[in-house]
Amino acid sequence: MSLGILGNKIGMTQIFDELGNIIPVTIIKAGPCFITQIKTKFTDGYDAIQIGYGNIKLKKLNQPKIGHFHKSNIKPLKYLKEYKVDNPNDFSIGQEITLDLFDNTKFIDISGKTSGKGFSGLQKRHNFSIGPMSHGSKNHRAPGSIGMGTSPGRVLPGKKMAGQLGNSNLKVKNLRVVQINKDENIIIVKGSIPGKPGNLLNITMVK
Repeated sequence: MSLGILGNKIGMTQIFDELGNIIPVTIIKAGPCFITQIKTKFTDGYDAIQIGYGNIKLKKLNQPKIGHFHKSNIKPLKYLKEYKVDNPNDFSIGQEITLDLFDNTKFIDISGKTSGKGFSGLQKRHNFSIGPMSHGSKNHRAPGSIGMGTSPGRVLPGKKMAGQLGNSNLKVKNLRVVQINKDENIIIVKGSIPGKPGNLLNITMVK
């Protein structure tokens, strides 16, 4: 089973352990989430559950999502995420999933979108070297040749070029759980995680 929970990044800080060592940590608000749909091999071809997270006004949803929540008699939720499970009969529609899921869990995996940095050149995006900085040079930060003039006479796919930097999915594995506050739905992990404060995160147990 690879069940997880959704949450938001609050920010980073540092704490001290028993020996006085500084530990950089990230604070995450995780859950509560609610099961909005249960899929089985008989109805959908595979076993999975869908969970929802984050309150949202009904007027901000489109008609298919409104119908989806109305069918399950669930209050509107902003984010939906699906997890494959071994036995979907262990779950029920509307069931609340909280940080109790991570009891006795020392390490977790967290995935989210990295911070977007806009259109970036080759030096920043791919660590290319610059050209000569002398006055006669016309190649300071230019990419140089990107393909052949004859055969095949085109730019090959996957060529490292300037473009969008960041804003991509990233998964950080084996983050140590430092502290869990179930009353406030707060989980604290050692190290950094993707994205800026407020970023949506997918938190799962280490397989």
